[in-house]
Amino acid sequence: MTRPRIALLDPSENENTRRNFRRELDADLAEFAVRDGVPDTFAFDGAVVPGSRASVYWDEPWIDPLVEWVGTAVERDMPVLGVCFGHQVLAAALGGEVADMGSYEIGYRDVEVDDDPLFAGVESPATVFTTHSDTVTELPPGAEQIAENDYGVHGFRVGNAVGVQFHPEYDPATAREVTRGKDLADERIDRVLDGITEANYAAACEAKTLFENFTDSVREVRDGGGSTARTDEAAGD
Repeated sequence: MTRPRIALLDPSENENTRRNFRRELDADLAEFAVRDGVPDTFAFDGAVVPGSRASVYWDEPWIDPLVEWVGTAVERDMPVLGVCFGHQVLAAALGGEVADMGSYEIGYRDVEVDDDPLFAGVESPATVFTTHSDTVTELPPGAEQIAENDYGVHGFRVGNAVGVQFHPEYDPATAREVTRGKDLADERIDRVLDGITEANYAAACEAKTLFENFTDSVREVRDGGGSTARTDEAAGD
């Protein structure tokens, strides 16, 4: 079985981002630094949009083209996975709303996950690492919420497109680096760092199953002929 070809649309400025997704995704990744521009093609089996320090509602020239590309990919039935900022990009692309939630969620926390194919094999509540101050305040039309906690929406699905607010790709080194870089009270940062333990990371590794579930869904769409994502390749798109 050939590995799927997935576009990794990286909006971050963190060298750990691509390393983490290369480790977690069993796929051939076509990597794009989307701050420099989005792909000029949709000839992929799927796409993944990771996290970023940016907010999707910021007035930066690279954000609208990314949102538009993701919206077009979903229209073409391409499987898309959005993570944190990517989850918010997906919501905005499909007509949802994203806003500053007036607080900051960070650290290992429990998230209730629904009986959705993305979470097959993941117990609820799932232990996950979170770091965000924006949230999806209104789901896109037709979206199904598939994960939540007391901070709000942590996952949704629209057809083959899924988003999660938490960071299943993080390893402890990334979690520590990101935490130390936050503009939060020293006491809170210390509490979060104290919670980055082997036990919490081991518990959070169960949620990494969603990467396998996503790539399985990409293969199913590709091999089942249910996607138009790669039909433009022959046409030279």
